Amino acid sequence: MNNTQTFQSQLRPLLFLTAIFFLNFSIRIIISPLLPTILQDMSLTGDQAGSLFLVSASGYFITLICSGFISERLLHKKTIGLSAIVTGFFFIITGLCNSLTMMRAGIFITGMGAGLYLPSGIALLTASTSSQNWGKAIGVHELAPNLSFLLSPIICEALLLFMSWRSILMLTGMVSVVLGINFLKFSKAVDFPGQAPMLRAIVPLLFIRSFWIMIVLFTMGVISSLGVYAMLPLYLVNEHGMPQPEANTLIALSRILTLPVPFAVGWISDRYGIKKTLSTALILSGLSTLGIGLLSGTGLKTVIFLQPLLSVSFFPPAFSALSSIGAKETRNIIVSFTVPAAFLMGAGGAPALMGFLADRGFFSMGFTAAGIAILMFAFLPIFLKFNDFQNHNSVF
Repeated sequence: MNNTQTFQSQLRPLLFLTAIFFLNFSIRIIISPLLPTILQDMSLTGDQAGSLFLVSASGYFITLICSGFISERLLHKKTIGLSAIVTGFFFIITGLCNSLTMMRAGIFITGMGAGLYLPSGIALLTASTSSQNWGKAIGVHELAPNLSFLLSPIICEALLLFMSWRSILMLTGMVSVVLGINFLKFSKAVDFPGQAPMLRAIVPLLFIRSFWIMIVLFTMGVISSLGVYAMLPLYLVNEHGMPQPEANTLIALSRILTLPVPFAVGWISDRYGIKKTLSTALILSGLSTLGIGLLSGTGLKTVIFLQPLLSVSFFPPAFSALSSIGAKETRNIIVSFTVPAAFLMGAGGAPALMGFLADRGFFSMGFTAAGIAILMFAFLPIFLKFNDFQNHNSVF
């Protein structure tokens, strides 16, 4: 059986995982297109609005770190189903909260539920596909966040015509619960236990230079995607005077061309090497993020279309890199320690800092600083070292 046939035979479990990832990701970002409405309805400041992302990322961080304890006992498949159900249920509760404190609590627990997915999802995905097809498989999996980035603003603006933002949160949570139940019932993915983050498994990672490099690189990648996306609608509305429907429409349209990017980048990564692909993606996304903070008018709209195309190019080779610095048995642990730190800083700390600057009249400075930071660390992939048994064409 050739590689194409092998990959086609592995599509069914891959697509089921992609659907779960889509809801998991949508729940974590759908606050963004609703943020101007939430800010007005609850009389929040920019600082308070940005803190919602930090709270969510904090919950996500905690559970990602500890997810190995759960997947070791439940196996990866049940862990993924549990993640979808718990995340959806508490997002429904979040929609019912009337105070900022209770809403933060709901978002925190929702983030904790969402954090269970990624280590088990990546472990199940890479175990279900051959290593030579990891780039393509992860490219398909990465359709989930790209579709979520595209559809969330459109869905929110459409639903806001006849329901409140609270009802939108509850509806999204219900869909996640239903999908989680169906995954547990119908998924045929090969199951196996994860490894709990025991000291003997963690300590060796602390001495792997590539592990620390990946934490920094993932932080930059998350800033360029989630960090920018989280505050962009509020930035366009409050800083550039753009009506909310127009801002969300612009952001949604800018995501259309991102859909084929994971496939193309997955192929490029497999063909030309992970290191080259990572550095190129970071340089280009850093420049475009810098442009969001410096430009206005037509220039700003142009760079808003370019930035998503470049930022999503980071993740397929980045996840391939993560899968290449550890054995199959410890792969979920590597993901569990790399991704949470990146999401805490990139998807939590960065939006919170942007909100802080927004309240003090320096909203654009947040995007400028993000772009500079990404460019500063774009050289790091050259120092990555992968397992010798895998051919990644990694000579930089």
